[in-house]
Amino acid sequence: MTDIGAFRDAVTGWAAGGAGDAARELAARLCVRTVVLVEGASDLAAVDALAAGRSRDLAAEGVCVLPMGGAMSVGRFADVLGPTGLGLRLTGLCDEAERRYYARGWERAGAAPQDFFVCAADLEDELIRTLGTARVAQLVRAQGEERALRTFLHQPAQQGRTPQQQLRRFLGTKKGRKIQYGRVLVEALAPDRVPAPLEDLLAVL
Repeated sequence: MTDIGAFRDAVTGWAAGGAGDAARELAARLCVRTVVLVEGASDLAAVDALAAGRSRDLAAEGVCVLPMGGAMSVGRFADVLGPTGLGLRLTGLCDEAERRYYARGWERAGAAPQDFFVCAADLEDELIRTLGTARVAQLVRAQGEERALRTFLHQPAQQGRTPQQQLRRFLGTKKGRKIQYGRVLVEALAPDRVPAPLEDLLAVL
């Protein structure tokens, strides 16, 4: 496990009610200055892919992107990481439906209000809209999943949905697929065609 991975695990344990000593020690040793709170591992994959494409090593810069396993946990993570805990700068990426959880968590922890970035629906939706459905379908085929996609599109539940809705749902139908395509879709973006929430997040790190 990498050191930053150990820090993520220590913070997750602390937010779940455990001791904070390991998180404090790792934060100091790794010179962590900023934590990016995201809902899940697919968001982590996307942020890491964009940073790598810009030749940035976030961990070396003192930035930890931390998937929480659900947006409703944001208050607990903000408490242990923000001004009331480790005193680190907080930022984040969330879906529109999660905005209220982030705003409440930031306020409770005394963090800078609204210092997080919101996707219109979710990050996958932002990426599909930016790339276009034809390009995303091409990327799915390039990943060896043409048959799986074709089978999925023939399901009765997918009839009447738009191609964007279908592809967004497809990405969430298999464990690990959203993580895989979080990286694949970001790597396919043109440098000047990055969705605003993702671009704006990286710009403040």
